[in-house]
Amino acid sequence: MRKWLLSCVVMSIGLAALADSPKIASANVLQSETPTKFVPVNTSFDYVRREVMIPMRDGVKLQTVIIIPKGAKNAPILLTRTPYNAKTMSSIAQSTHMGPALFGYDNAVDVIDEGDYIRVLQDIRGKYNSEGDYVLGRPLIGPLNSTKVDHATDTYDTVDWLVKNIPESNGKVGILGISYDGLLSLMALVNPHPALKVAVPMNPLVDGWMGDDWFHNGAFRQQMMPYIYEQVGTRKNEELWWTNHFDDYEVYLRAGSAGELGHQHGLEQIGFWNKILAHPAYDSFWQQQALDKILGSQPIKIPVMLVHSLWDQEDIYGDIAVYNALKQKPDAKDKLFLVMGPWYHGQEIREGSAIGKIKFDSDTGLYFRKHILRPFLDQYLKDNSPKSNVAAVCAFETGSNTWQHLSELPATKSTPLYFTSGMSLSFTAPKSKTGPYDEYISDPAKPVPFRARPVRPVGYDLHKGLTWPEWLVDDQREASGRTDVLTYVSDVLTSPIKITGQPMANIIASTSGTDSDWVVKLIDVYPDEVAGHAELGGYQLMISGDIFRGRYRESLEKAKPIAANKPLQYRFALPTANHVFLPGHRIMVQVQSSWFPLYDRNPQTYVPSIFWAKPGDYRKAVQRIYHAPSQTSFIELPLVPA
Repeated sequence: MRKWLLSCVVMSIGLAALADSPKIASANVLQSETPTKFVPVNTSFDYVRREVMIPMRDGVKLQTVIIIPKGAKNAPILLTRTPYNAKTMSSIAQSTHMGPALFGYDNAVDVIDEGDYIRVLQDIRGKYNSEGDYVLGRPLIGPLNSTKVDHATDTYDTVDWLVKNIPESNGKVGILGISYDGLLSLMALVNPHPALKVAVPMNPLVDGWMGDDWFHNGAFRQQMMPYIYEQVGTRKNEELWWTNHFDDYEVYLRAGSAGELGHQHGLEQIGFWNKILAHPAYDSFWQQQALDKILGSQPIKIPVMLVHSLWDQEDIYGDIAVYNALKQKPDAKDKLFLVMGPWYHGQEIREGSAIGKIKFDSDTGLYFRKHILRPFLDQYLKDNSPKSNVAAVCAFETGSNTWQHLSELPATKSTPLYFTSGMSLSFTAPKSKTGPYDEYISDPAKPVPFRARPVRPVGYDLHKGLTWPEWLVDDQREASGRTDVLTYVSDVLTSPIKITGQPMANIIASTSGTDSDWVVKLIDVYPDEVAGHAELGGYQLMISGDIFRGRYRESLEKAKPIAANKPLQYRFALPTANHVFLPGHRIMVQVQSSWFPLYDRNPQTYVPSIFWAKPGDYRKAVQRIYHAPSQTSFIELPLVPA
């Protein structure tokens, strides 16, 4: 019995000791299988990837990804600065090959990969992994920026670091980018670093009020509100815009005003939104940031190729405005280049044989990259590269679907195409006083959709039905069948009519309200049947169209009520076109007073700020378009003589 008791005591002591043993305790806890630091094995890759933090002159460091072809020597550098996550843009697909790894936004992959370029992508200050504060479209140093840094200085400091710290380079840098990244490429032209040899701004944001992302001639592009919410709300775009309807038309209509919709989403927390609300007119805030004005006041210091998309659904104004500001400069002949292609926003680096139902008989994006962009970059960035012989103007002519290589844009003759009685268009001015005007009722409760409903959100995933990039080539028959849209049509053309440049809307109009929007669209009407393309029979393809907010008729800088029921002239430019109206086609012009929900509704009653219009402010109005001999409305076409 004693032996048994002793054994029990010894066993108890042993079990207690085992319970206190660290080894036994660890056996009951699963150890992490993730290493403290994982080191990828990428010896089989054909490129080397480096991530560095480049210091700026104020001490802020910017996250920069550098991708170098393995074995590169004396290679040029292609830089893109972006608010859209440099790390993601430089590793879209996990691949041992540089081309597939770079495939994605803002990477002209075939140019970069086949040209053995060193690719550099950098997060701008305040975004993703870069330090510093984010300011959307940070203004250049001056009245709107009292600091010592801007995107021009950040580009200078980045280029300086790159050429001193990448031994594989030849010391030559080019900068390129699309949209916001195109704006950053333009800002690099201000006091450029000596090693910066060329810039290619594609579809850049230039003037946010006149005709790019935020306003068009004073009308607010409210479908850009989700972009502001996501882009500025957090450093890494982690907060997503929420919605409560499948159809954006319902989302914006039920909110009432854009200001109220912003309030419902908490947008007042975002600095840029408050700037939008505070500056609805074209005041000094917008004028001092307009890059066409800034660059137009200084010499062209390095070669620049402006790339314009003829159906750019976001930034259709800016690059042409910059081109017009620079083309008369003495150094423009050797340093200024313009490309116009049949693309949506950014399509020049994607497949470019069609937009929606409109086909171009070839991959126009590939042609641009292979025959224009690649030789242009090689000339200025590669050692001992031959002259590219790229023309000063490379323009795709829609309608005929041909590329033109020109020393300059062709001379045009401004020619009125008049509205006449019977809802017709004619190159002959009206003579009869019969029916001096046409009219319609504009009802803010039932605004004209800018595309067939349901209107899906702004997005780029065409595979998921988000066809935002295609809306400018939508069939306009949806609008022409409405009673609140006036539709004027020419006779069937018997000879081609070619236009190059900006059509001008010249309408004499009256409203029974005290404020009004005017939308004018220039349209190519296809024959009733099209052999080989049945879906294009009677298609109404918008060639150029825009909106004008009536309160700015007398001054873009200061709003003023419209005199009710008084015929007044409204003259404004439409986006640039390079198009041939072919024989058998007809020319159409549509006029309407809303383009919803792309643009916020005009209440048609003058209020100090449309952002805060109340439900009772939105009222029906009788809209009249005049075409009497003494009150002629017309579209001024930039005709290229036969």
